Amino acid sequence: MDRIRIVGGHRLNGSISISGAKNAALPLMIASLLTPETVVLENTPRLSDVRLLMRILGNHGVDASIDGKRVGQTQETGETIRLSAANIVDTTAPYELVSRMRASFWVIAPLLARMGEARVSLPGGCAIGTRPVDLLIMALERLGATIDIDGGYAVARAKNGLRGGDIVFPKVTVGGTHTALMAAVMARGTTVIDNAAREPEVVDLADCLGKMGAKIEGAGTSRIVVEGVTSLGGARHAVLPDRIETGTYAMAAAMTGGDVTLLDTRADLLSAALDVLMRAGAEVTSTHNSIRIRRGDGPIAPVDVTTEPYPGFPTDLQAQFMALMTRARGVSHIRETIFENRFMHVQELARLGAHIRLDGDLAVVEGAPALKGAPVMATDLRASVSLVIAGLAAEGETTVHRVYHLDRGFEALEKKLARCGAEVERISGEG
Repeated sequence: MDRIRIVGGHRLNGSISISGAKNAALPLMIASLLTPETVVLENTPRLSDVRLLMRILGNHGVDASIDGKRVGQTQETGETIRLSAANIVDTTAPYELVSRMRASFWVIAPLLARMGEARVSLPGGCAIGTRPVDLLIMALERLGATIDIDGGYAVARAKNGLRGGDIVFPKVTVGGTHTALMAAVMARGTTVIDNAAREPEVVDLADCLGKMGAKIEGAGTSRIVVEGVTSLGGARHAVLPDRIETGTYAMAAAMTGGDVTLLDTRADLLSAALDVLMRAGAEVTSTHNSIRIRRGDGPIAPVDVTTEPYPGFPTDLQAQFMALMTRARGVSHIRETIFENRFMHVQELARLGAHIRLDGDLAVVEGAPALKGAPVMATDLRASVSLVIAGLAAEGETTVHRVYHLDRGFEALEKKLARCGAEVERISGEG
């Protein structure tokens, strides 16, 4: 099993190209089930989750191909993938595939919309909480579907097709909003989605569906109105930049006292996180497609944050920000309101010398004068990269185990960091 070795103490200086967003690419790929025509997605990140989803879609009959190498492309440049669901041959998504990636449950919506039926395994729990699918099922039932739970599968039927309806989410849910959108675009009549997620990835899906012929208004607000159409066509769409990868490298630059320019990204996608970084002492400047993060020899200031749905501070940057706060001069408070059990990185940060006390959904972080390298274990995607950030600033050597978590969401992480002066390498095999 691969691991990453880091020798800390090096400032990050240089530039990093930001990949396409995994959290946008996955629903865009699933949306290809809605049409018999080809959907072409540019700037798709090279990630294990993308490869797995291609396999899952292939189980339904989707033909997937990746464009060959082009002039100027590197291992860090996004790929162009083509997805063609001309013939859906299987409306069952089996447990052995869905259990490996929760987002694959979303195939229930386009299968139901196009084929009138779907049988999708319930995904079960995960390391950062249960993240139940009850709100996704509720949204489909509001559009006329009947759904039974049988043998661990959600069996959905809409014999005469879906029909428009009013969906009111009791709490903001990105997965629920993705599901509702993909179901509503081919439902008869008008669908109104209230308390919809406002995340940029939801807007990206709506933009792509619009190119396919869907009629959607209000994406990016809490109220989305969809006028159903009878069929959708193909489209070409570029996946938006990954705001979580952007914020992660921004925090790494601030952690090491570096000067890093993040390319092919947009500051408007993560305003709350950049504001927090500036309050912590980093200098942030941006253009329309780049962000520069600088922090000199001054101290890192403690900042209190609470994770919130977009446009608030994202839960997917909580672990990375906690790593930064372990070196702040003072005490910071980090409250996690989105997922339970999302403090599993705390005990591993403590192995590096961090001083963190937990009280329910609140982490109290007392900045330490120094971190010291140690072997640590990744527990999930965001926790794993927080350990990398801490290792970059720790004295001596840090080894992060279970880095397969990283490969789910970060493309060529060690190469991007090494190019900016980090002493980091991937070690393959057991150890």
